Amino acid sequence: TSYVVYVNLIGHESVIPFLNDPLNRVGLNIKELSIASSEKVVWFEVSDLADLFTTVQVNDVFGAILLGIFAGLGGRSMAWMVRWAKTQSRTDHFVRRVLLGGAALAGLAFASDLLFDAPLTIGPGFQAMDWVVNPSNGLGLIALLFGLRMAATIVTLAAGGVGGLFIPLAVQGVVLGQFTGQLLGSDRPGLYPTLGLAAFLGAGYRAPISAVMFVAESTGGSFVVPALVAAAVSQLVAGKSSVAEHQHSVRLGHLERRFTLPVTSALDTDVMTVPPDATVAEFMYLHVLGRRERSVAVVDGSLYLGMISLTEVSTIERSAWDDTTVGSLLSEEQPSARPGWSLRDTVVAMEKADVDVLAVTDAEGAFIGMISADDILKLDEILDETGG
Repeated sequence: TSYVVYVNLIGHESVIPFLNDPLNRVGLNIKELSIASSEKVVWFEVSDLADLFTTVQVNDVFGAILLGIFAGLGGRSMAWMVRWAKTQSRTDHFVRRVLLGGAALAGLAFASDLLFDAPLTIGPGFQAMDWVVNPSNGLGLIALLFGLRMAATIVTLAAGGVGGLFIPLAVQGVVLGQFTGQLLGSDRPGLYPTLGLAAFLGAGYRAPISAVMFVAESTGGSFVVPALVAAAVSQLVAGKSSVAEHQHSVRLGHLERRFTLPVTSALDTDVMTVPPDATVAEFMYLHVLGRRERSVAVVDGSLYLGMISLTEVSTIERSAWDDTTVGSLLSEEQPSARPGWSLRDTVVAMEKADVDVLAVTDAEGAFIGMISADDILKLDEILDETGG
């Protein structure tokens, strides 16, 4: 995929050193270097490495700095939107989410077809890159394509679409690079799209070295120095943001690692529930006094209806316990966790609802089990792990 992208960037007359000639790596032609007596050793002089820097122009370095700033800001924005979209994909109403997402993608494709004579917002992006490297395209249309493709990626993720982000980030980088190159009036075809790919991909995934090595092997080393500058600047601007939610800049502590576990790691499925037609007196005597349970799930058959606790019971008089059902005391908003959540998602939901216990249900509302803040934290395990 990487080499196909490079062909699209440079044009039909491009030469891909590593693909066309495996002995040519990062601008060093091994066949032309002196070979020692042992065929396993390749000798070369400092002057051979100088070829990597002789084609570097001062304007390219300043352009790479500007592109790195753009890519860092773009990568930071896209990382935030990707995290938001993944949060939306975990919400209920699967059918409505898919229908709205499909309609939005169709609208973006229709708008793209009107603007660019092709639905450039859908597909892997090769057609979009072919279009964007055409020097006759204006800056406004290039900027619009950048926004439309980013919107299409976010809509897909928010609707629950499955797929990687490598190619979307790479295409965004190519579009941004071409925009910067035309903005600066560059006359070097393929330079800025390639630098944009490295800078945006490195900023989005927090992987600058991998992105620069891609440029090195694809271009024979001629763009290495500007790519290093663009990738370094984009890293500084992007900060700790990443489109990968499990990527961390530092080693996590025991509690932080625990929050990344799935909700099923602390789920208790062996719990007692109460039917909605049970009286408050039965709840108080059987569960609160008999089992020391502060909150109990109200379940009708397998359908979860809500949570009954002492907070709801405190709103009625003691004399009304025998005549009041627990189902009549349930509030309209009953938060619940999903099996696909992490423990961090569960803690956030508990804080928003101001509760320390949540029911876990499937997408249809069927009751699965309970999870409590005490089970999530497990203070005794944390103290043993940290030596406290």
